Amino acid sequence: MTTTTPGSAQVELAIGGMTCASCAARIEKKLNRMDGVEATVNYATEKAKVTFDADIDVADLIATVEATGYTAAEPEPPRSQASGAPEGPSDEEKADAELRPLRQRLVTAVTLAVPVIAMAMIPALQIEYWQWLSLTLAAPVVVYAAWPFHRAAWTNARHGAATMDTLISVGTIAAFLWSLWALFFGTAGTPGMTHPFEFTIARTDGAGNIYLEAAAGVTAFILAGRYFEARSKRKAGAALKALMQLGAKEVTVLRNGREVTVPTAELQVGDRFLVRPGEKIATDGTVVEGSSAVDASMLTGESVPVEVSVGDSVTGATLNAGGRLVVEATRIGSDTQLARMARLVEDAQNGKAAAQRLADRISAVFVPIVIALALGTLGFWLGTGQGLTAAFTAAVAVLIIACPCALGLATPTALMVGTGRGAQLGILIKGPEVLETTRKVDTIVLDKTGTVTTGRMTLLTVHTAEGADEKDVLRLAGALEHSSEHPIAQAVATGAAAKVGTLPTPEDFANVPGLGVQGVVDGHAVLVGREKLLAEWAIPLPAALGAAKEAAEKAGRTAIAVAWDGEARAVLEVADAVKETSPEAVRRLRALGLTPILLTGDNRAVAEAVAAEVGIDEVIAEVMPQDKVDVVKRLQAEGRSVAMVGDGVNDAAALAQADLGLAMGTGTDAAIEAGDLTLVRGDLRAAADAIRLSRRTLGTIRSNLFWAFAYNVAALPLAAAGLLNPMIAGAAMAFSSVFVVGNSLRLRGFQAADR
Repeated sequence: MTTTTPGSAQVELAIGGMTCASCAARIEKKLNRMDGVEATVNYATEKAKVTFDADIDVADLIATVEATGYTAAEPEPPRSQASGAPEGPSDEEKADAELRPLRQRLVTAVTLAVPVIAMAMIPALQIEYWQWLSLTLAAPVVVYAAWPFHRAAWTNARHGAATMDTLISVGTIAAFLWSLWALFFGTAGTPGMTHPFEFTIARTDGAGNIYLEAAAGVTAFILAGRYFEARSKRKAGAALKALMQLGAKEVTVLRNGREVTVPTAELQVGDRFLVRPGEKIATDGTVVEGSSAVDASMLTGESVPVEVSVGDSVTGATLNAGGRLVVEATRIGSDTQLARMARLVEDAQNGKAAAQRLADRISAVFVPIVIALALGTLGFWLGTGQGLTAAFTAAVAVLIIACPCALGLATPTALMVGTGRGAQLGILIKGPEVLETTRKVDTIVLDKTGTVTTGRMTLLTVHTAEGADEKDVLRLAGALEHSSEHPIAQAVATGAAAKVGTLPTPEDFANVPGLGVQGVVDGHAVLVGREKLLAEWAIPLPAALGAAKEAAEKAGRTAIAVAWDGEARAVLEVADAVKETSPEAVRRLRALGLTPILLTGDNRAVAEAVAAEVGIDEVIAEVMPQDKVDVVKRLQAEGRSVAMVGDGVNDAAALAQADLGLAMGTGTDAAIEAGDLTLVRGDLRAAADAIRLSRRTLGTIRSNLFWAFAYNVAALPLAAAGLLNPMIAGAAMAFSSVFVVGNSLRLRGFQAADR
């Protein structure tokens, strides 16, 4: 998609061929070297967002990316179902098609590598021609399964760069080629040859040693890591998809006095459409007939449904919770508020810097050093007259011992155990890049509706007049409200039923738009609604009830007056109740060193009352979705690392913009997909547990990486000295892998604070 502004243009390119975060950095660097070009490349979404001078052609940008060794293309425009164009493969089918080759390589590698490793490590399995069987099984792994690493290493070499792909490719090829030499020209191919357990350090010419298990094992381990990473990356575009699926799929349009059901995509500006109670509003528009209560909480965060009537604006994808409406469409397609929010989410995702993998950062230094050390070892032994075989053995041993077997397990095992434990506790972690952020977060922004509060209107308090019985108030008011579809009425009815049991059936019922309800229950003429409804019947509120009403409204609650038989009997307080666990959750977040901020689209009085109840000092209220993004950006500009917890569509863009997004699993799909962590239980205490678990998992990955590299660094001098016995190398490599797995398994003991 290309957009233009005077003097400049912007394009979003789909990038292919990236294997690690350093690939994204390389493409970004090449594009930014072009005059008049400013680019951001996101490894997670595989997209480049490029702003460039109007005199530059998009083809030049694509050519630059391709010259760097990757592919680039403008994303295909979405097909309109109404256009009659043939439908191409779905996004899910495309993702499966991309994953399939990697899955096939992984299955091949694991199936063939397991027996190779078993035969190399267990002397009892070393039958007479076991080494030749190992070669037969390992060859497809090194050639076919490891092909992506070889291809990436070649691309890196052409551009003078070295990554983990380089080390994996060089190490596996060196191990495989040396094994071939030992089998065909050395003594390793002799029938009955074994690799005995000899824990001795002695110089050897290597002619009887094969390293096929290292070549096959490393390939299988690292392919497994790449496969699980690729699966998590498939979620990158799901936030936008979830947002766009929120809208109504069909709409009832009024044409020539008839009701016609058409796909929402066919709506035109000026069309009038019908919205029945319980239906979603198809697009942004103005009410031209009827009145109702509209639940816009998922878009605005406003917990109380908004009363709308003729002349009021309504937003697409919000829910008609009351009466019948006729709406005139004012904005359609990409101009609607929902579409603008989708763009906000996409911009926030693309703007978030891709986290550099720890292994890639270390390998940028480690790989060149290993290769230089191998060449230096070869030159040294040749120079001292030890012979080509001994010199080459020592050089290849350096490459083999540096081959990252434990490194291939370091991140995937910790991530699998950590995420598995998280899933058991109702915490879903999306990927390794999420973990790095949790360590740095110092500010946590909390949405109010559905996050700190229940997100449902609840009957909280009943204030009765002198002589009135609370049970009578609830029975009569609840019976009348039960017949109304209004969310506040339903809150009263539910609360009343919970306290008094079965509610009677009204003998007469009428809805008074914008004011409340009236009717006859058990022979009493009952009024339930605003004070104005009672005033129309010349029924004043006693002083005590008037004071209770004013206090409730100052606290941001909705006050409902109840009267029967010509007298005011009670005032009911209804509000979005604070979750019981929220105050404890805020205390735990503070204990982790985080500063909590309440951010909401609701009014300030409600927000401040909720903040005081849970122990939050800083409140930012009455903000629209785009303002939430701006608040997060402002906090980030102040140097803070921001976590955001939310559950609604209105939070999706802010969740994507935040350094760490935590989505409540009880919320909308758009919020869940935009977040980095999902809290399945909908309990805010899980946010503290999620951050603790993420930090613990990151610490485990770091210690795994340290020991994996420490093993390499400790063993390299022995390899360079020509003292590395193959069984010691194999045992050490196995020990480092077992250590990494064991260290990762400790995460299974992580406990939630409330369990």
